[in-house]
Amino acid sequence: MISRTWIRIDLVLALLVVACADASSSRLSQPTRGSLGVETSQAGSLPAGGDTTVGPVPTVPTVAPVATPTAKLQVDLDDVQFNTDGWRTDFSKHSVPLDEIIPGGPPRDGIPPIDVPKFVSVEEAGSWLNSREPVIHLEVGGEARAYPLQILIWHEIVNDVVSDMPVAVTFCPLCNTAIAFDRRLHGRTLDFGTTGNLRNSDLVMWDRQTESWWQQVTGEAIVGELTGRKLQMLPATIVSWEEFKQQFPQGQVLSRDTGHSRLYGNNPYAGYDKADEPPFLFEGKLDGRLPPKERVVTVNVAGEDVAYPFSLLAKEGVITDSVGGQPIVVFFDPGTASALDASTIAASRDVGATAVYQPQIDGRRLTFSWRNEGFVDAETGSRWTVLGRAIEGPLVGKQLEPIVHGNHFWFAWAAFKPDTRIYAPQ
Repeated sequence: MISRTWIRIDLVLALLVVACADASSSRLSQPTRGSLGVETSQAGSLPAGGDTTVGPVPTVPTVAPVATPTAKLQVDLDDVQFNTDGWRTDFSKHSVPLDEIIPGGPPRDGIPPIDVPKFVSVEEAGSWLNSREPVIHLEVGGEARAYPLQILIWHEIVNDVVSDMPVAVTFCPLCNTAIAFDRRLHGRTLDFGTTGNLRNSDLVMWDRQTESWWQQVTGEAIVGELTGRKLQMLPATIVSWEEFKQQFPQGQVLSRDTGHSRLYGNNPYAGYDKADEPPFLFEGKLDGRLPPKERVVTVNVAGEDVAYPFSLLAKEGVITDSVGGQPIVVFFDPGTASALDASTIAASRDVGATAVYQPQIDGRRLTFSWRNEGFVDAETGSRWTVLGRAIEGPLVGKQLEPIVHGNHFWFAWAAFKPDTRIYAPQ
């Protein structure tokens, strides 16, 4: 059995090697020391690993230094496990106990976000993407983009603009959480990076405008000036490259030309994707209702949280339910590889893809089932894809309204949403 400790050590060593190689030619200013003693950039500079050919560095407003901490706060900071050196974060404001935040290994932006993403055509991406490889599909204003997990697993955050909407596309490998956010908050656009810290094993992000810290799985600021504010989540789902390219032949694909040198296509977390093994860097109490790393589709509607185990979805194909008084339908489609199984993502096992929709078109309620390796509605006999588009029958061309959902490891979701109902067939 592969040691979970060695998985993270391997990742840290890989990041240190490439960060050191990149740093010799990067535009760094006022270096500070991260938790591993590796020089990292201050807010406003290109993250460690930046290349001068990538493009302009995002403009960052000047942030005034935080006032001297109170005596009570000083005690709190003396007890924390994470490094506070170089941060302008207002640690006096926080909505969670600071001792729940722990260092994950790499320093601030040691896992560098992609700030000036480049994109290539579907045809060009096909030369390096395997048909089963997982990509995050995001569609805004009719513009479809694919963000391959072979890239996101090394960067975790992409600050992008899609159809004039500033978005952050994020992926936390330790929790298998792929979430897209609208980066706008009360008239201001935020740019995100990785703090190098975790809470409940989940990525803790930071914004460069206020240096507030954000919980990725909930999209909520938990430390700093913006504590308590939430980002709007956008409908995004993990599907196979084959599925994306068939439905969006004119779509755009995140390029491997990121300005960083990484082993794209390799999985630095090889062996981590075992449902019954405990998670890494998780100090909370495991919810024993499901294996800790069982994949679940998670939905929150009107304050109700529900989880749908992949193991059940793989048997059913389609699940119809009501959450928060709203009818929903959950699709499961085989053919998408895990990003966290084998040493190369293309060789990893099939875990399938999921999506969640409102089961109606033009006010007409539809009833779905899995037939002949596809989704079919009983009312018209139209055939639908996992991305909610009718491709055959009377409703061809129609699109189901997506519902924001997650494809998380159970332990991570349960840590933040302990009152979640686990769906069980009646």
